[in-house]
Amino acid sequence: MTKAEKLLWEVLKGRKLNGNKFRRQYGVGKYVIDFYCVKKKLAIEADGEVHDSEKSQKYDLERDEFIGNFGIKILRFRNEEIEKNIEGVLEKILREL
Repeated sequence: MTKAEKLLWEVLKGRKLNGNKFRRQYGVGKYVIDFYCVKKKLAIEADGEVHDSEKSQKYDLERDEFIGNFGIKILRFRNEEIEKNIEGVLEKILREL
């Protein structure tokens, strides 16, 4: 896990976020979601620089569309945002929950 993923996992695991259970590295078809709340159908992705390339952005769009077909909503956060503003990230996640 990246530093940002470790930081986010610390606040998601063990039902720490309003009692919502998150799983880490959850598979949907051939794709893997960083963090997933099954009950709320909410996926959380932590994106680093690798997601900046045109090829990666196209892949992410196709991936998100596939996962969305299962009624799963995806929230994406940049690693930098998670590391520098974890409280703001958690507020956004709580609004979706």
